[in-house]
Amino acid sequence: MSQTPTVDCPTCGAPVEWSPENTFRPFCSDRCKLIDLGAWASEEHKIPVSPDAEDELFSEDFEPRSHH
Repeated sequence: MSQTPTVDCPTCGAPVEWSPENTFRPFCSDRCKLIDLGAWASEEHKIPVSPDAEDELFSEDFEPRSHH
């Protein structure tokens, strides 16, 4: 019989069993899951990108500005 793997909760670091019965995985609880969601919503967590990356991604979405 194989042992259920465990991971550390990303919010509090508590050990979490990685099993289908654990509906909050990889978090240990709904509370930790909501804390993490709030951190993303308030931009405390960010995916690193170069400063010009957004300009490059969205540059074709808009007409170029004309400066008069």
